Parts: sequence; structure tokens; C-alpha cells
Amino acid sequence: MSDNRQLCTFYLHDLFFGVDVVEVQEVIRAQKTTRVPLAAPAVNGLINLRGQIVTALDLRIQLGLPPRADGEVPMNVVVRTPEGPVSLLVDRIGDVIEISEDLFAPLPETVDERMREVVDGVYKIKDRLLLALKTDVVTQISDTGAAA
Repeated sequence: MSDNRQLCTFYLHDLFFGVDVVEVQEVIRAQKTTRVPLAAPAVNGLINLRGQIVTALDLRIQLGLPPRADGEVPMNVVVRTPEGPVSLLVDRIGDVIEISEDLFAPLPETVDERMREVVDGVYKIKDRLLLALKTDVVTQISDTGAAA
């Protein structure tokens, strides 16, 4: 009998990502952000989440993807980290899906090094690949905007 895993899914650029539901605090619509002077490029700003100040990271910058088109408003996937919640700005929210660990495969060697650092592997599902994001790595901020 195979183990199943529940993933909260979202879209970023033309990629389909998932994070374990136990790491997700909540998913919310776009929030007003307050800019942080001299912050790393990936830090979009701070949001006030019911009185709690949460860092909002732009995953497009963090992963080296092209910027959003003007007028595109990101969604927030708030994940739990040892340092507190962090909001990951994504293009579109997917569903919570249950997926068999039997469908998991390591990343191909051809994948960009920056992506290899933050993606654990892929799940081969019906019509696409689901990239399993390492939230513990992607939420680490460096001055270059890439995951530390």
C-alpha cells in the first residue's frame, strides 16, 4: 500500500507547484504590502495578517522567473516556518490534492540549478508535472533575491 500526501497547489508563471498542507497556515487574496527599505529584492514587503506582521516574498523573483505583467495581482500562500509565518506571492491558487508518493520522482538533471535548490522533486500527474517546493529553503532570503 502506498502513502499519500496532501498538497496545496498553486501556479507561478507557467509552472505548477505544491507544498505540503501541514506547512500552509492559510491562503488569502492580495493584501496591501508595506515596502521595506533596503530589503532583499525578493521581499515584496510586509503584510498585516490580523495583527501579525508577515514578510511577503515574491516567488517569481526568488525563483528567477520573469516579473508579473502590470495589473496582475498575486495571491498569498502563508506558510509556517520556524521564524514565523511567511507569505509566498503566487500567480494563482490551485486545489488541495491528495497524491500518491509512488508518483514522486527526483528532478531531472536538466533543471536549472536555482530551481533544483528549492524543489524537492516532481509528481507526474495526468497532464503535467507538479513541483514539490521546499518551503524551508525558499523562505530563506539572500541579498541577491535567490533562495539562500
